[in-house]
Amino acid sequence: MRIVFFGECMLEHCDSGAFRYGGDTLNTALYLARMAEPGKLQVRYATALGDDADSQTLLQNWQSEGLDTALVLQLADKLPGRYRIYTDDKGQRRFQYWRDDSAARHYLREANNPLLSLLKEQGCDYVYLSGISLAILSPEHRQRLLDALTEFCRSGGKLIFDNNFRPVLWRDDPLPWYEKAMQLAYLALLTDEDEYALYGGDSVDAILARTADIPYVLIKRGAQPCIIRSRKELSHVAGQRVAKVVDTSAAGDSFAAGFLSAWLCGADIETAVTTGHRLAARVIQYPGAIIAAEAMQDLMPIKE
Repeated sequence: MRIVFFGECMLEHCDSGAFRYGGDTLNTALYLARMAEPGKLQVRYATALGDDADSQTLLQNWQSEGLDTALVLQLADKLPGRYRIYTDDKGQRRFQYWRDDSAARHYLREANNPLLSLLKEQGCDYVYLSGISLAILSPEHRQRLLDALTEFCRSGGKLIFDNNFRPVLWRDDPLPWYEKAMQLAYLALLTDEDEYALYGGDSVDAILARTADIPYVLIKRGAQPCIIRSRKELSHVAGQRVAKVVDTSAAGDSFAAGFLSAWLCGADIETAVTTGHRLAARVIQYPGAIIAAEAMQDLMPIKE
C-alpha cells in the first residue's frame, strides 16, 4: 500500500537548543512510518525545503525514520518555516509562526511538479492532506492540486482529508476550498471544534449530515469518544485517560497515524481507532510534536 502526504514541516524554536521540528501532515507521516508493519506500507512525504543546512538535517532525519523523500523539492531561494510553542500547565498550546514565505508555500509553483506527475501516473493508492496543506498554498496552486486530485480520484485513487483549520493562515475564504476537498474525500478525519469554527453551530448531527456522502468519517471530540461512521454505520470508541498531559502538540496527528497504521493494513475500523487513541495518549505525555522513538517502542512493530 502506497500513501503520500503533502504539507509543510517547520523548525521549532526550543529553549533547550534541541533540534525539533513539526507540521501536521509531517507528524502523521513520520509516526505512520514508525508504526507501519515492515513491507506493508510505503510512506512518502511531499513538501519543499531550502538547500540550507537545516533543510539537509530535516531530510536526513526523515530518511532515517523510513520516510520516502523522493517528492521533496529543495528551493535555493527559500527556507523552511519556523514556529515556537508556548504551553500552559495543562499542556495546551499557543503558537507563534514565521512562515509567510516558507519554501512549502511554493511547492506547486512549477507545472512539472513531482507530486502532480505521481498523481497523473496513479503512482500511489492514497493521498493525505489537511486544511493546513490547503491554507499555505496560493489560490492558483490550490486549484492546481485539487484538479490533479480530482483526476486521481476518478481513476480509483483515494483522498484522506484532515480538516485541521487554522484561521490565521487563510488569506481568502476557506469554505469553498474545504468543500472541494470534502467532495473528493474517501476518509475524513474531523475535529469537531474545527468544524464548528468553519460552519458555525455545535451539532455533531450537522457534521454527519454534511459528510453523508463520504464513505468513512471519524469525528474527534477531545476527551469524549470518537464518533465513527463506516459505510453509514455509526459507532463510538472512547479514548485513553492520561494522568499528566505535558504537551498536546501532534495529538490529532499521531492519532491519525496510529489509526492508519492499523486500518490500511486490514484492521477493522474500531480496532484502528483504538490504536490511534493509544498512540496519541503516549505522544501527549512528552514535549514536542515528535517524541523519541524509544518512548513508543512498545507500540511499534518489530523491525529487523
